[in-house]
Amino acid sequence: MKPETGPAGAANDLNRLILAIKPLDSLAVGFSGGVDSSVVVAAAVEALGAGNVVAVTSASETLPAREMKAARHLARKIGCRHEIIRTGELEMNEFAANPPDRCYYCKTELWKQVRKIASELGLKNIADGVNASDLGDFRPGIRASDECGVAHPLAAIGAGKEQVRGIARELGLPNWGKPAEACLSSRFPYGNTITAAGLKRVERAEELLKENGFRQLRVRDHGDIARIEVPPEVFHKLTNGSRSEIVKGLKELGYSYVTVDLEGFRSGSMNETLKNSS
Repeated sequence: MKPETGPAGAANDLNRLILAIKPLDSLAVGFSGGVDSSVVVAAAVEALGAGNVVAVTSASETLPAREMKAARHLARKIGCRHEIIRTGELEMNEFAANPPDRCYYCKTELWKQVRKIASELGLKNIADGVNASDLGDFRPGIRASDECGVAHPLAAIGAGKEQVRGIARELGLPNWGKPAEACLSSRFPYGNTITAAGLKRVERAEELLKENGFRQLRVRDHGDIARIEVPPEVFHKLTNGSRSEIVKGLKELGYSYVTVDLEGFRSGSMNETLKNSS
């Protein structure tokens, strides 16, 4: 059966999400400020009351400053307590070396700290924003969260990406149409060491494209090469008046070559090398 769409479908999905969250009693939610985790936090407030919900965000080098600002704003709008922690992924060799299961180590540390906050505040459970669409990709971070006893309310009701956006709109969340974001470490090929300087360079590179009107994008860092991913329908914007500004800006950040990926934007494109080698 296809999921119901439109306002009625979104209202039904929200009700199902609230019913799925209610048995959790009290909750600390890993909160990035993206659509998925925002929906879980907002629905948890509806289901459990603001006093029984805490949103937890990691102030890591892998989270762009823009996203941290958005997370703070959204937590205030939703009306729940917001805790900021620091996970220090770059201090972990297992993460900084950038193996394919990098996210496993990052998420293990994150959930250990979220569990600690939940315990200190008397909250019984912890949850994330994993949705049903995430389950088909290579996601070692989900394995870590499962081992840490993290609930996945969106996945539990079978809500995929589009359904989650519908729920966000039903909840009145301002970021319901926000393009998907990902940890900045996903911009580097596996095996290339992740450094604070490299993360900052990628963050600035993507800010440059956003300032030139691009919404959904990635700048993949291949050492001297910046590989730009944007949807094919906006390729033309890279060849108009903004082209020279983008090339100039990226070269000022230290890239020798600037390329456009003709396959266009796609989440998790670095995982394609894993599929090709399997």
